[in-house]
Amino acid sequence: MSFLASRLSRIKPSPTVAVASKARELKAAGEDVIGLGAGEPDFDTPDHIKEAAKAAMDRGDTKYTAPAGTPELRKAICDSFKRNNGLDYTPEQITVGCGGKQTIYNAIVASVDPGDEVIIPAPYWVSYPDITLLAEGTPVSLDCPKETNFKLQPEDLDKAITPKTKWLILNSPSNPSGAAYTQDELKALTDVLMKHPHVWVMTDDMYEHIVYDDFTFVTPAQVEPCLYERTLTLNGVSKAYCMTGWRVGWAAGPVEIIKAMNKVQSQSTTHTSSISQAAAVAALNGPQDFIAKNNEVFKQRRDLVVSMLNQAKGLSCLNPEGAFYVYPSCEGAIGKTTPDGKKIEGDGDFVTYLLEAEGVAAVQGEAFGLSPYFRISYATSTELLEEACRRIQRACAALT
Repeated sequence: MSFLASRLSRIKPSPTVAVASKARELKAAGEDVIGLGAGEPDFDTPDHIKEAAKAAMDRGDTKYTAPAGTPELRKAICDSFKRNNGLDYTPEQITVGCGGKQTIYNAIVASVDPGDEVIIPAPYWVSYPDITLLAEGTPVSLDCPKETNFKLQPEDLDKAITPKTKWLILNSPSNPSGAAYTQDELKALTDVLMKHPHVWVMTDDMYEHIVYDDFTFVTPAQVEPCLYERTLTLNGVSKAYCMTGWRVGWAAGPVEIIKAMNKVQSQSTTHTSSISQAAAVAALNGPQDFIAKNNEVFKQRRDLVVSMLNQAKGLSCLNPEGAFYVYPSCEGAIGKTTPDGKKIEGDGDFVTYLLEAEGVAAVQGEAFGLSPYFRISYATSTELLEEACRRIQRACAALT
């Protein structure tokens, strides 16, 4: 009999973390590897945010905080929701966690019983189904291929809902596809949810501020105010504010679920770093102009990567509305043979070939629940992206 808990057999280590770690190991060993697996901006945290953290340390803000987060941060989050989304929340409706991942974990553990179903459109962020499985819930994956621009269709959502459905998880703009829902597209989905009053929506808005081409971001509780009482809206400072390592994410929703999430957190991490919370206050309340400047760089990189990948033999890449990922199809490479005689059976084989043949580390589509695709993060230097795409073109051309 194994000493380890049986629940661990339901999940796997994060594949995106694994790819990033593998790329770092190969680089450390002297290999010429370009890592495109990490969903992390290459821009540094802005100086005014770092200065706020230093000031917090200097004035002694180094003690425990409440599990829900500091009053200053929860107020700043409320102000941000009002300013950006027109949504009214009180500090009692806010909980702060150690990044977006822990906030999602707290919500699922606090609400999902064995057998409860969680609808997750695919491609999805890799942690949604595994967190559901840890809570003994049932992830229900709905395929959203490139023909639907990687977006959930209302008729598919309606068919998937059962009496056991507890949550729909939406992520817009999406990791891994970069797809983002317009107001009309979201309204069609919220209309379906209005027919099923037992289903709550968990909306992961972590990439809210990283959008392109005059796209206007909206969130479900904003589009359908009648869903306000069964919507949990998630966000954080990791992506737009270039603060991945600071570990600050949050959720806003009805007091009942927020209190339950705080209870879970009180018995795990207690709270995220007091210093990180002070930095997040400065992020939300301080200058925002750097976000648009960063987005312009991201847009240039997106356009470069999409263009070069679409010139690669066997690949097809849509133009995403937001985030900093592309999710190209490698269907044209499936069934082909590599120069050393290996057959490409799926997207897992394809990304292995890219790494072994050309030193480009990407993440296979099967990790995100939808094949045959792969994910590239373009949150790295333009020079490296251009070189990586040349290598991918070369690798694809060598397949027979």
